[in-house]
Amino acid sequence: MKNKIIMFWVIAAIAIVSIAVILLKPTKLGLDLVGGSRLVLEAQTTEQIREITPEVMGHLQFAIEQRVNKLGVAETVVQQVGDKRLLVEIPAVTDLKEAKAFLGETAQLEFKRPGPVVEGKRTWETTDLTGRDLNRAQLTTDASGQWVVSLEFNAEGAKKFATLTEELVGKEMAIFFDGIEQSSPRVNEAIYGGSAQISGGSSGFAYEEAQRMVDLLNAGALPVPAEIVEENTVGPTLGADSIAASKKAGIIGLGAVVIFMVLFYHVPGVIANVALLIYSLILFALFKAIPVTLTLAGIAGFILSIGMAVDANILIFEGTKEELRAGRNLFTAINSGFDRAFTSIFDSNMTTIITCVILYLLGTSVVKGFALTLALGVIVSMFTAITVTKNFMHLIFGTGELKHPGLFGLKKEEIGTSFQATETKREKARFGVLD
Repeated sequence: MKNKIIMFWVIAAIAIVSIAVILLKPTKLGLDLVGGSRLVLEAQTTEQIREITPEVMGHLQFAIEQRVNKLGVAETVVQQVGDKRLLVEIPAVTDLKEAKAFLGETAQLEFKRPGPVVEGKRTWETTDLTGRDLNRAQLTTDASGQWVVSLEFNAEGAKKFATLTEELVGKEMAIFFDGIEQSSPRVNEAIYGGSAQISGGSSGFAYEEAQRMVDLLNAGALPVPAEIVEENTVGPTLGADSIAASKKAGIIGLGAVVIFMVLFYHVPGVIANVALLIYSLILFALFKAIPVTLTLAGIAGFILSIGMAVDANILIFEGTKEELRAGRNLFTAINSGFDRAFTSIFDSNMTTIITCVILYLLGTSVVKGFALTLALGVIVSMFTAITVTKNFMHLIFGTGELKHPGLFGLKKEEIGTSFQATETKREKARFGVLD
């Protein structure tokens, strides 16, 4: 009994911690609940990259994720869809004019040397110094107060820049951004400090233009151009309606479950409802702590897992009632009921978890949300059904005989009936009497 009391306080502590997490941590809501925009970007081949390989898509996804972070938008989803497309979901953003341009630009920074004059026009050969050699960019002003973009190269880039400026002393060096010449300063002496500046030419940069360049350079260049091939918007009103409908469905469903458990299982049903409350607290706290971005599909997975948690308790209680009918004492009946139900509970839950893993690995973002919430719910339900319910059953009913069968939804004459029936059949079999 001492161990049961200790376990009770452990469960109580877990519940208290879960409540604290729920109250202190914000809930992350997905695009379909809070509103926002969804874009589909398709990778485009270039003269240098004629095939979109998984490696190219991996680099593209990373670069897009970096850019999304620069937008300052939380809970954005960037994931690959198919062989050469990326799905970008941006919650709480419905005006995508700026975001579309920001996500789609390649942000290629190139340093070029003078080339031959062709038909009276100056040309530039390319060099191996590009934006990939950049450590960071920042917005500053020059001596005249004009906005300039200051560049700081990494170790390898500093060496390349020093070598290039040594070769171009007395000549011009052009700086191109996304194929457009930004400036072509004259190199008066070699530069060994690993830093440079981009000015906006004679007219200078506008603040917004310079800041945009800084953000794109810091976010990284796209390995290939990405064209936006699909876009749609979810309004916040639709999201609010979805949340309200989900709450209503959840309340009705939970209410029906609570009433059913009490009517059919009496006191054990009440215990199951308390365990279900603890289950909900733990699971919701996990959603906030991980954190899990809740979508409508995720909420569906959560509600489905509640049904599975109740199903586990039903298996346990039915097994316990069978043991009581067989004449077992209360302590033995409870333990046997749990032991008999455990295999079925474990097998069914493991098949569900395996399915959730497959869905999470192969599914889209919506399917992933459903799979994740369902899997977490199933894992937590095993803990509450096996540990919480069993502990509460022993604490309340103790270890003696069942004096009040009605507490389990049984009649007094039902206790031991299955045992008596079995013995009667054995006696008849001994004497060759057939039913």
